[in-house]
Amino acid sequence: MDNPPLSKYFDKIRFVFFTSFIFCMSLLLWDYYMAVSDRGITFLPSNSSFNYNENADCPRKFNHTNQNSVSSGASNIPRYIVENHTKTIVPAAHGEVDKRVHMSSPPLNRDNVGLVSNLSTRNLDSCSGQYVYVYDLASRFNEDLLKGCHSLMKWDDMCPYMSNLGLGPKVIEKSKEKALLKESWYATNQFSLEVIFHNTMKNYKCLTNDSSLASAIYVPYYAGLDVGQYLWGGFNVSIRDASPKELVKWLAQQPEWKRMWGRDHFMVVGRVGWDFRRRTENNDDWGTKLMLLPEARNMSIMLIESGSKVNEFPIPYPTYFHPSKDKEVFQWQKKMIKVKRPYLFSFAGAPRPNSNSSSSIRNEIIKQCQSSRSCKLLSCNDGHNYCNDPVHVTKVFQSSVFCLQPPGDSFTRRSTFDSILAGCIPVFFHPESAYNQYLWHLPRNGSSYSVYIQERDVKEKRVMINEKLSRVPKSEVLAMRKEIVRLIPRIIYRYPSSRLETIEDAFDIAVKGILGRIEAARRNFTNVNYTIS
Repeated sequence: MDNPPLSKYFDKIRFVFFTSFIFCMSLLLWDYYMAVSDRGITFLPSNSSFNYNENADCPRKFNHTNQNSVSSGASNIPRYIVENHTKTIVPAAHGEVDKRVHMSSPPLNRDNVGLVSNLSTRNLDSCSGQYVYVYDLASRFNEDLLKGCHSLMKWDDMCPYMSNLGLGPKVIEKSKEKALLKESWYATNQFSLEVIFHNTMKNYKCLTNDSSLASAIYVPYYAGLDVGQYLWGGFNVSIRDASPKELVKWLAQQPEWKRMWGRDHFMVVGRVGWDFRRRTENNDDWGTKLMLLPEARNMSIMLIESGSKVNEFPIPYPTYFHPSKDKEVFQWQKKMIKVKRPYLFSFAGAPRPNSNSSSSIRNEIIKQCQSSRSCKLLSCNDGHNYCNDPVHVTKVFQSSVFCLQPPGDSFTRRSTFDSILAGCIPVFFHPESAYNQYLWHLPRNGSSYSVYIQERDVKEKRVMINEKLSRVPKSEVLAMRKEIVRLIPRIIYRYPSSRLETIEDAFDIAVKGILGRIEAARRNFTNVNYTIS
């Protein structure tokens, strides 16, 4: 037979496959044409509306003019979706004008061969798990403190230090031998962290004014500036505790608080923890009882020095360097690698008041430094105190291989981070000065970036610092210096209104750390509630 039935059957199958192939190809070509022509029609699964911000990675941004308001629920349409490619200026928290411009539903990006990019990723939310909601607190908890800056500290006028978003006056170096870079250096006060962090958070890429989306809730209370007004002058405990008690009372009434009873809340405090742990009602005792209040115990608190409490997380003191661009950081790192260091070690500080040489390690350190040609001493006496001068401090640390960091009024020192910034290897005399503190920002292996000498050995003159440091092998010194330079980005706070592109600074690392801490608390909280129910 010329045309058996089986042959006809296969002809029909081939015809069906062929026509199906032509039909599918037609659909794909039509889909591609409509996508690249910006008509917004496609058969591919995608989100029809999405945000685009040419200055950030996060696709969603929110208005902060009324962060504490609760939506009426009348509409489920997100407020951040805007049609027709309109530009929207998004105000920052607390009513400040934010210069960020957000684009809604922009044309798809094309590369130079006309192919559509971002089709496969535009459904992804790069801010998932990173959203932060900022409470709009009453001004007495932050802004009013800045307005009354003249009275924030008994011994110093804090007003100049509150300028430039909390960074302080800009440093202009007049000497011919430049120790600093031309830009981004400020006379930053060591207690300004609360203001710097808050202003940086206003430009955080994943802010939201929808608290239900937030992974963490930030309480911008300037507790350090607040308590600084009352540490000297005989103020009674009721005055010192007034603001902390008012704050936690207000927090406990918020719907956001009741979700996890504050376990997803965090604060940043610009003083050491000891200033907030007064255990008695005796007017002669130091500080406030903020961190002992039940509500504060539920929150996570970042501060410049911790007392090893489970909800306290130390982060670096602010330094003098606040870059706006990555290249400034790279230039500084390169400079610190090449700088010549004629001194073996240095110390910037003063003897402790009312202390004798047998009880103070500082007195012994100063004595040993003065007796050694290998040591550079920057004395912080009241008559000629250059220890708050960014240029003098940086020059001394740049000229030294090792920088001594003994305890002072507390275990930690801002000088530790000034020395790291200058590429100088810190020498510690107590584990609480760094090793048990800055676990998010510094390596857990302390010997990779520092030298440790027992405090008792120095006090009892069993160790001569000059001899101890001179015996460190050159290979170890080079390895530590390399590690110190690598750490520089991790211990600096960028200019608050800027964003670094490829570098994580101290702010970024702190936020990442607190988000991880709160996520762990959330899992534990959920598991406990599930078990109880």
